[in-house]
Amino acid sequence: MVEPSNYNLSILTQYRLLSISRSGWYYDPKGESSLNLRLMRLIDEQFLAEFEI
Repeated sequence: MVEPSNYNLSILTQYRLLSISRSGWYYDPKGESSLNLRLMRLIDEQFLAEFEI
C-alpha cells in the first residue's frame, strides 16, 4: 500500500516497488450504469433460455 506520509521512500519509489502507475493509484472505478446492467441481464436471460428443456 502506498503511504504518502512515508518520508523514507518517495511516492514514486513506492509506485515502482508495487509495480503500479500513478494513474492506477488515483483511479476511481465507476459502477455499471443501469442501462448496462439491464442489457447484461437480457443477454444472460437469452443465453440461459437456450439451455432450458
